[in-house]
Amino acid sequence: MSALYVGALARWRGLPRWILTYGIQCLPGAAGSRGMGCIGFPAHPVWEMTTACNLRCIHCHAAGGKPSVDELKTDEAKRLLDQLAEVPEFRMMAFTGGEPLVRQDLFELLAYSQALGFTNTMATNATLIDDDVARRLRRFGLAIAAVSLDGFTAEQHDMVRGISGSFEAALEGMRALRRAGIVLHVNITAMEYNVDQLVDLMRLVDELGTGIILMYQLVPVGRGRDISQATLDEGANERLIRFMAEAQRTTRAIMEPVAGPQYWPFLLQRAGIGSGPLLRLAETVFHGCSAGRGFVYIKPDGDVWPCPFIEMSCGNVRETPFRRIWKKSPVFEDLRHRETRLKGRCGECEYRRLCGGCRGRTWALTGDYLKEDPSCFIHAGDAQEGVR
Repeated sequence: MSALYVGALARWRGLPRWILTYGIQCLPGAAGSRGMGCIGFPAHPVWEMTTACNLRCIHCHAAGGKPSVDELKTDEAKRLLDQLAEVPEFRMMAFTGGEPLVRQDLFELLAYSQALGFTNTMATNATLIDDDVARRLRRFGLAIAAVSLDGFTAEQHDMVRGISGSFEAALEGMRALRRAGIVLHVNITAMEYNVDQLVDLMRLVDELGTGIILMYQLVPVGRGRDISQATLDEGANERLIRFMAEAQRTTRAIMEPVAGPQYWPFLLQRAGIGSGPLLRLAETVFHGCSAGRGFVYIKPDGDVWPCPFIEMSCGNVRETPFRRIWKKSPVFEDLRHRETRLKGRCGECEYRRLCGGCRGRTWALTGDYLKEDPSCFIHAGDAQEGVR
């Protein structure tokens, strides 16, 4: 229903083809979904299984490099998966890092997750994936692989990734994933360094046979603090979202924003929907910022965060069972009831139930995850068209 509604609002010409080509394949990776939201959907557990990584991305929220000394050991990781499996809404498991493929017990943990009944998904830079690795990932239940592309050219992508040759290696890895029958999901982080390449990048993404695109915006956390000047401001946020709405008309993949939940109210506002049954339907299938509202992010040491951009521990699974953190955390409680707890323009907005502003960006820029999103443009009047 989310895909159908966003397809109608964006006038997506490729929707029927997407349903037949990718949509059915995507269903296992969206198991437990209650609609479309930021970083995918609620309900959606993500485990950052290691900080170790073979790349040095300038915008990495995890500041990946060497493994942390206090990462969950294999037996602890299995206990975490056991606890996540006790939450009935969680029916898929997302593994991320760092780079998951540098963790030696990855396949053992994929197998354990699969045995618990989860559909496995994984975020990877794809540079360590060849046909053998891709086929093995498929065998261990990987339905969707999310791979980051941050430039159309090797020069741009490698600059962001910090390692020469990472662009070509990522392309080869993505092609291997497709040959193995794994749905390709591309993450793009929009920032001032690459916004002028987005049109060309979208063509490349289509050529690769991508089923899902997540359009991230740079949030100044982790290494991103050092390049905070590349963060998109209110005007650039609007230009990006206008670009997404236009690109969705012709792209083959379904597009979703990350750190830009204004996408959904923009589509509705453009269609003249601000009340009535069509707004209520939108509130059912669009959830905007999902931080703490189904989405949960677990750090390598077992700390539980609402999302990777809200750097706030709500508890640690080494000390407290996950379900108790999930049910009792005051932070999660605030975010689940954001309609009555948001401040400023976000608290007054008619779209607060299906948007809610980016809580991660608000936290990074103001230190208060309930304040109004400083990059919101929805009620800021007319703005420029297109992306510079």
